[in-house]
Amino acid sequence: MIGEPPGGFRPGDVLRISCPFTDAVVSAVHLYDVAIRWPWWQIDPESDFIQWNGDVALPLGSSLDDDRGFFTTIPDADALAAGDRCRVGIRPAIVHVMSVDHFDPPLETGRLPRSRRNLVLLRHGESEDPDAEYQGYCIDPDDDQPITAELLFRPYAFLCLDDELADSAGRAWRFIAPWNWTPFDGGTGTPAWPLTLLHREGAEPADDSIGAVTAATSTGSHADELAHWEHLTGASPPARSRVSSASR
Repeated sequence: MIGEPPGGFRPGDVLRISCPFTDAVVSAVHLYDVAIRWPWWQIDPESDFIQWNGDVALPLGSSLDDDRGFFTTIPDADALAAGDRCRVGIRPAIVHVMSVDHFDPPLETGRLPRSRRNLVLLRHGESEDPDAEYQGYCIDPDDDQPITAELLFRPYAFLCLDDELADSAGRAWRFIAPWNWTPFDGGTGTPAWPLTLLHREGAEPADDSIGAVTAATSTGSHADELAHWEHLTGASPPARSRVSSASR
């Protein structure tokens, strides 16, 4: 994947993804999906328990999974028959990162390369459902699929995960994720800007880091940061932050 932000991807990132349409062949057509001989991945000959056949199933329009993935075909999947040639890719789409999952050892999937991490992406307009067992679409940012990702917005881009800060009301906070702030006093709410950086990576931060956070929060508010993210994603933040953002 091209265009990874400095420091890597993180939850809350708003991305524009795409993948150039590439020639492929239809292996089979089933009731709810069409099997495409995938033009990028290779079969993992040393996979012990997953025997991948080189095909990827893309849902037909009649499938309940039709709105889950991002890859589509030209012509449309519903018009394809076994043996047809087609093109497969991703049209530009705005997504947001629900989570970044890491695997050590790499995840065995029957294909190569084995995944060391996955981005779990939600479509524009899709909010995280804390009660869903499975949600989102996984993309390996390090595999051979020529997916590009442009970072459109990173909420609290001037902070690092686990930063400790003081707000203008004198409360101390730990930054867990953009919509997940933990106050040291055990209370609720969201931090009042401007913010002062107290600790980064367990140590006293450098003066330039302190100055950058102070400058970035000299105007605006947490509510403004959230509103901009909601405008771009068409989604609501995770449920745990809806109570804390109600004060805006």
